[in-house]
Amino acid sequence: EKLMRHHPLPVVVVSSLTPRGSETAMRALELGAVEVMTKPGGSYSVEDIVVQLIDRVKAAAQADVSKLPSPGKGDEAERPPGPRLSMLRTTERIVAIGASTGGTEAIREVITLFPAGGPGTVIVQHMPEGFTRSFAQRMNEMCAMEVREARDGDAVRTGVILIAPGNRHMVLRRSGARYYVKIKGGPMVHHQRPSVDVLFRSVAEHAGVNAVGVLMTGMGSDGAEGLLAMREAGARTIAQDERSCVVFGMPKAAIERGAAEQVVPLRDIAARVISLAQS
Repeated sequence: EKLMRHHPLPVVVVSSLTPRGSETAMRALELGAVEVMTKPGGSYSVEDIVVQLIDRVKAAAQADVSKLPSPGKGDEAERPPGPRLSMLRTTERIVAIGASTGGTEAIREVITLFPAGGPGTVIVQHMPEGFTRSFAQRMNEMCAMEVREARDGDAVRTGVILIAPGNRHMVLRRSGARYYVKIKGGPMVHHQRPSVDVLFRSVAEHAGVNAVGVLMTGMGSDGAEGLLAMREAGARTIAQDERSCVVFGMPKAAIERGAAEQVVPLRDIAARVISLAQS
């Protein structure tokens, strides 16, 4: 907190996988840390941590911390007007969001503006195992929609936001008119598990024109090909614009591939998503 107030710079938090460690890590992200990773042990070996640490330090080196939302910016008193619940029709639309470096606060900026009856939403945020549950719990306290870490077989339905668990891929499936998620293992994609590309490709396949895809701040290109697959399947697609990104890597890769139908500032993404979900 003192560092970001007096001498802002990119911070990578290496935390223990304890309830207190997760809580502290979430608070650090709210205050301006750009990445969080867990110490070796449990599901992660020392070799895995070496690769992750290198990736996260490189991502942090590219981060522009001046673009991070100020702590408390999401408070109701300071929140810009959001979409009204009465404006939202009941739909079968699916919203899929992907983000990495700087993404926790960017996601907060978006989903805290979704109305209680917002479209079923699935999110991949690059985070380690354990921290995604704390992140989901924190978002649930702040959002009108119900937010939780996804479990295998969870239905994707109006009023619910599902966040992919760390160290597991999440894919969308459909059974008749019902959408649900599968949680699975598998190799890392773009050095990530969960991977945005894995989620987006499944959304393209099983939701197609009924989906809205959003790719936000993050290093690398995870999600770019998946967003392109969504657009080619008839989905509406959005990339966060460069000026509001902490790291412009992932949205830039999507824009260069022609995957983004619209390029939108962070502050306008929530309203645009709701509008597209109605159209």
